[in-house]
Amino acid sequence: MNFHEILDGIKNQAAKTSPLGGTVKFLLGEQIIYIDGSGEENIVSEDDVEANCVISTSLEDMGKMMSGDLNPMMATMMGKMKIKGDMGLAMKLQSLI
Repeated sequence: MNFHEILDGIKNQAAKTSPLGGTVKFLLGEQIIYIDGSGEENIVSEDDVEANCVISTSLEDMGKMMSGDLNPMMATMMGKMKIKGDMGLAMKLQSLI
């Protein structure tokens, strides 16, 4: 999965999911996906701004999580995904991935 496929997948899921109640930034190598779920809907962009929760992983591992080949919890336990900030928001992301 390339970056734009991942971005489109997250945009589609975010539109179907209730607002997260905060902001999340995915750092995928040099590329960024920012989700602002603090309003009435989740807004997905490529903005590099401060977020309540920052998740760092590789583009390859994010693609595996999106396709179901890698469990996000296992990715975290294996050190393939790092989470900083609001863990409650991170738990809500399972519906987007």
